[in-house]
Amino acid sequence: MRIPSHPARRDIQLSGVFHALSDPARLAIVAQLGADGERYCSELDVRLSKSTLSHHLKVLREAGVTWTRIDGTRRLTALRRDDLDALFPGLLPAVLGAAAQPAGGA
Repeated sequence: MRIPSHPARRDIQLSGVFHALSDPARLAIVAQLGADGERYCSELDVRLSKSTLSHHLKVLREAGVTWTRIDGTRRLTALRRDDLDALFPGLLPAVLGAAAQPAGGA
């Protein structure tokens, strides 16, 4: 299994993070990771095909939002909290708080 590439902290750009978070499916993935921590891809509660989920996880990883590691034949994904908090203080709590609100929320 190929080891996934991740941008260095210094290479994470706010515009890339916003792009990655702009899709509702990716935002739902981030919300789950924020609530539950590191998860196997198969544990994510999303109604997406495997290939579509893989694409969304790749976008999040390449933007620097998530970190993926290999565990045998499976992949574990987690938020890059330390990196995001250091680069963009307050962004991740705001995103997770907004994601927890009902649609059209209060």
